[in-house]
Formats: sequence, C-alpha cells, structure tokens
Amino acid sequence: MLPRLWGNDCTTNRKNGTLEENGTGKFSGITKSDLEYIKWLGCSHVWFTGVIRHSTKAGTSGCTASHPQFVKGEAGSPYAICDYYDVNPYLADSPADRMSEFRELVQRTHDAGLKVIIDFVPNHVARDYGKTAMTPGHPVLGAEDDKTVHWKAENDFLYYPGEQLKLPGAVPQGFGPYVEMPAMATGNNCYSASPGINDWYETVKINYCDFRTPTWDKMLDIVDFWASQGVDGFRCDMVELVPPQFMQWLIAEIKKKHPSIIFIAEVYKKELYGQYVREVGFDLLYDKSGLYDTLRTIVEKNANDNGMPVELWQSTTGITRNWQFLGDLQPYMLNFLENHDEQRFASDFFGGDSSRTFAPLYVSLMLNTAPFMIYFGEETGEKGMDSEGLSGTDGRSTIFDWWSIGSIQRLRKVIASEQYRTLDVEKITDAGLERKEAEIFCRFAQAVRLASSDEAICKGTTYDLCYCNMSSDGFDKNRHFAFLRDFEDHTLLVAANFSDKPSCMEIIIPQHAFDWMEIPVTEVLHPGKTIKIEIAPMDGKVITLI
Repeated sequence: MLPRLWGNDCTTNRKNGTLEENGTGKFSGITKSDLEYIKWLGCSHVWFTGVIRHSTKAGTSGCTASHPQFVKGEAGSPYAICDYYDVNPYLADSPADRMSEFRELVQRTHDAGLKVIIDFVPNHVARDYGKTAMTPGHPVLGAEDDKTVHWKAENDFLYYPGEQLKLPGAVPQGFGPYVEMPAMATGNNCYSASPGINDWYETVKINYCDFRTPTWDKMLDIVDFWASQGVDGFRCDMVELVPPQFMQWLIAEIKKKHPSIIFIAEVYKKELYGQYVREVGFDLLYDKSGLYDTLRTIVEKNANDNGMPVELWQSTTGITRNWQFLGDLQPYMLNFLENHDEQRFASDFFGGDSSRTFAPLYVSLMLNTAPFMIYFGEETGEKGMDSEGLSGTDGRSTIFDWWSIGSIQRLRKVIASEQYRTLDVEKITDAGLERKEAEIFCRFAQAVRLASSDEAICKGTTYDLCYCNMSSDGFDKNRHFAFLRDFEDHTLLVAANFSDKPSCMEIIIPQHAFDWMEIPVTEVLHPGKTIKIEIAPMDGKVITLI
C-alpha cells in the first residue's frame, strides 16, 4: 500500500492539487483494525511504499519544498529519495516525531501478526539529495566526491565537469532554473548533462563498481539502519541497474546480522532470474516478464477478441511454457496482477471490468507455491481511472500526486464495521462498498483466504492438465487452463476460462497424475474419469476432488 493514499479521507481531489487541498494519509491512518483486516485476508507481509523521505513540492506538514522543475507531480516520486534515514514528514501527525510514529506503525503491524516490507532504492537518489538538512549521524553520499572528474571509483556519483544540468520542460513560473553544476548522470543510466522528458530526470545515478568501494559500505549502513527499526524485508528497486556483485555482498552482510530479513528484487530479464536467486541470493523476484506478462497478453486478447484466431503468444499454452521455463525457480517468484507501476486490472487499459479478474487471479494465485502480492484496492476492483495530475487518466493509482481513492475510503468503512468478516454481499454493501465492489470483494477474499490456508495450495505439488486434455470435449487449448494441486491426501482441481464465452469443459485426469501425486483411486475418482466443469466467461473454479 501507499500510505498517503490508503488513509486519506479528504474528498476534494482537485487535479494537480496541493497537499493542503487534497490531503494525505498518515501512519496513524493505518489502524489496528486495518492491519487485522489484512491479516484476515490471508496476507503475511505489508509492503509500505513511499515511506522513505523523498523530494516533494510541498512546503508544509514538516516538508521542505524542492525546486519544482525536477519534481514529478505535486507530491513527488516516492523513488526520488532525498534522505535515506528519514520518513516523510507528511505521513506523521507530528512531523517532529515522525520516526517514532513509523516505529509505532511497525509495532502495530507486528502485533497484528504481519511483517513489514519497505523499499530499498539502491540505484538513484533525488536530484537535490544532500542539499537539504540530512539526518545527522549518518554518511551522506557524495559529500567527499571529487567533482572535477567524470568518474572515480571512490566517488558516489558521476559528474560532467564544466557542464550545467539542462532539465527538460519549461521553468515553472516564479522560479529560476534549477542549478546543478557540474551536472550529474541521471538515474535511468542517462549519461548526459541533458536528460530527456522520458528520462528519470528527477533522480541522480549512484556510481557503483563491481568491487567493494566506500559507496557499498554507505548503502549497507542504510539497510542495516532500517533493519534495526524492525523492518522485516526490502523490496529492492531496479536492481538490474546496479552490479550484482554489490547486491550479493549486501544481502550476505545483512543476513549475518539479521538472518530473517527477506530481499525482493524488481527484476525484468527472465534470463537473469537464475542468477539473482542462485548467485545473488534474493529470496523473491518479481515475475513481471513471466507470468504477469503472459496473463496480461491472454486477457487483452480475449477482451478484444472479435473472432480473430489466437496466435501462439496470445494462447493459454504460454502459462505452461512459463512454468516450464522457471523450473525449480517457481517458489522464488512473486506473482501479481497489479502493482504501483502497472495498470489496474479493471482499468480500461487492461481487463476493462473487475468481474473478469477471476480467471487470471486463480492461475496467478493458485498455480504454484510462489507468494502472491495484492495491490491495495485490488480486492474491490479499483479501476485507477482518475485524472489526478501528472499521471493523467492512465489506469494507475497515482504515486506522484496528492489524491484520495473512493473505493479505499469505502473499504475502510467496511473494515471499521468488521462486516467484511461475514463475506455477505448485502451486509458489506450496507457497510459502505458499492454493490459490485462488494461482489468482487467477497469472491476475491474467498480466493485469497483459500490460497493462504489450504495445504494443497500452500504446500502442495502442481500437475498441469492441459497437455492431456487438448482434444477433450469443451476444452479450448488456447483459452482454457486447468491444473491439480495436491498435498498428502487432499487434491484440488483448478480450472480457468479465459474466453469471453461460457465454457463446459470435460477434464480427464491421466494415470500419470495419480501415480506421480499418489492420488488414491476410488470408484468416484479414477484415471480416465471425465469431470465436467461449467465456468462463466473470464472466470475460474476450484473443485475439491479429495
């Protein structure tokens, strides 16, 4: 969750509005009840993103306004860090006590039986990092750099001596241009004094070598600091842009002191998955370019089918190809359908309707023992179609603007009433959600709660049934997917219909599945038995066989 959006009860929502106009959520807005709900839903961890102090245009609520020429949006990017040892003052009821309030949030989260994940951004910092008041007692990147050279192993940043930074876009009215002399390289590996409009021009690239330098030790100190605050894990931003040797060393050093800490990598190149798990030592990797992209392609094909034939890259056979590619790496994946970078499933740009989420959800959630990540509001079918400011109407919940989300406000009313526990559409509607939101919520929550508690899904093995049902009646190899999950004497059959038409599949379980999973043969369940499953368009079902 993004705390500034989760707990914001303001309803002004003025496009490009200021902090004073549109408000913000607070640490205190993530209540004991909220955390108990998240635990009830089936979650084990909460990733609080946008916590570490970043550059913003706001000059109130304890914030120091950065130059508006490089800040993206009114709130600013959560990944443009201006102080690695601080949290955002605007998230605190008392900005002066913000670290104490953050530690209280960590304690509340632990008391609810959940663990805390925050971001570690190793690749870049905000454009004005080190130019404002920094938390005393900690090293500051670049403080001792030799700025007369472009590169030096001991330098924390890369410079362009004699060149002044030229930012894209117009200088905001009432301000002079932002001055950076000498210019520094930009975060997305833009090695130029003139970043473009599509570059991460709000950030500065950190200089790494593939051998240990003082920069390595400074970054280690940052992670160790947050681990000492009770943080249980780190989602590591854009790790492909820093040397793997550094991340390998950092993870090993931190786990010597904090052995239970987990590290999650934002990695996009599938061919590097094995390296980041087996060599670098990450506990989990985003499976963005694997299962997420596969499911998205299948959904988008069927959302705009128009009777056109399915190409191989649009077929559900891609799900099989993906898990075969992963092999023994599957448990190290982090599956998801939404996150802060991707468009909301229910947006006009992806699934188009929240009721279509259950076919991809059942596959992503239940196909293997990999954990599944829920982006806040996903459980009510949030569309992300507001026009907030910098983001525009892009199908995402903005991370750059001060804003509030109506579906989250309504969900929090249901949480406060505890009616969510009933899983009763009528009661949840009466408590605050719109009816369709309540219908989506009940089904979504039931699926997640099943996946987090049923041993066949939590611990069991998987058997892909597609290869042996290619010619089965009612089974479309390009639009249907079916698999078994089994643990000891408990077996589930999961089927998904990615078609825009109802399906009546006839699924046959082969002898090999019985032998490999040691499924007992009975008169009711035996090799070759046909199991008929009727599934609505873009929907899924779970059937208990044993």
